[in-house]
Amino acid sequence: MENTMLIQLTNQKAAGLLHELEELQIIKVLKENITPVKTKLSDKYRGVFSKEDAKSFDDHTKAMRKEWDNT
Repeated sequence: MENTMLIQLTNQKAAGLLHELEELQIIKVLKENITPVKTKLSDKYRGVFSKEDAKSFDDHTKAMRKEWDNT
């Protein structure tokens, strides 16, 4: 049976329990202290808009900001 789960510990005592389960060969701890990778928004959304759509969106945003500043 090959099931893999990603869990987040909310209490340090849980780590001890997991290690005890590993010693009993009930589970296998694959990795510890994994930090999530922070992706920059510019990298995440690169290529989502066509150049024309991006230009149109940028122009629209600039116009909205100008209108906001004028009020």
